[in-house]
Amino acid sequence: MSKKILVLDDDVFILSALQDVLEYYGYEVKTQTRGDKVFEQIEEYHPDLILLDVMLAEMDGREICRNIKEKPTTAEIPVILISATHNLADCLNQQLPPDDFVPKPFDIGTLMSKIEHQLAA
Repeated sequence: MSKKILVLDDDVFILSALQDVLEYYGYEVKTQTRGDKVFEQIEEYHPDLILLDVMLAEMDGREICRNIKEKPTTAEIPVILISATHNLADCLNQQLPPDDFVPKPFDIGTLMSKIEHQLAA
């Protein structure tokens, strides 16, 4: 059974590209453009990992990450933040930080390495 990845980004082109790449590597992928639907999607989909953009149209991905990490039912799901406008230190030094960070534009090899590392942990 393939691992499930939930990808949240408000850019549909990035979502489409990530879905294509992740499916090529054998992952099952669910995409979402709205951060306010994340817990609904987690409950429905049961992802093994979440890729989360920091700057969503209506919400801050760092806040969503904190909410995921503070709930006992979702705290163990690895979260990788992705961002073009924030840096590694900014994202990893927050309260209840993500498990990893990837800057945009991202290198597919680096992204896949970080995903594989989180899923193997």
